[in-house]
Amino acid sequence: QVQLVESGGGLVQAGGSLRLSCAASGRSFSSGAMGWFRQAPGKEREFVAAISISTLYANSVKGRFTISRDNAENTVFLQMNSLKPEDTSVYYCAARALGVATASMRGYEYWGRGTQVTVSS
Repeated sequence: QVQLVESGGGLVQAGGSLRLSCAASGRSFSSGAMGWFRQAPGKEREFVAAISISTLYANSVKGRFTISRDNAENTVFLQMNSLKPEDTSVYYCAARALGVATASMRGYEYWGRGTQVTVSS
């Protein structure tokens, strides 16, 4: 059974940093892609960043967020710097076994349950 478990969320002041982690188990995603999406209350889930042989970022987080992965540990990270109140959301990890990084939710087969990130002003 494949599981994606996010961690690292929390409450931080504007301008601060957080590092999210997503540990995958049940299969390897080293040949595929892993990504992060987020969903704020009353809004649709949106793409944040993804990584395979290359990386993709949403325009809203470029220059502030960095995605990385450790294939040996089957883990993906999201370093979030210069956080803004509008970054407040539940952050979800997603993974696909094969293929390159994509910003489309439909491109991912597996999802985590999410971790809350709250940025206070």
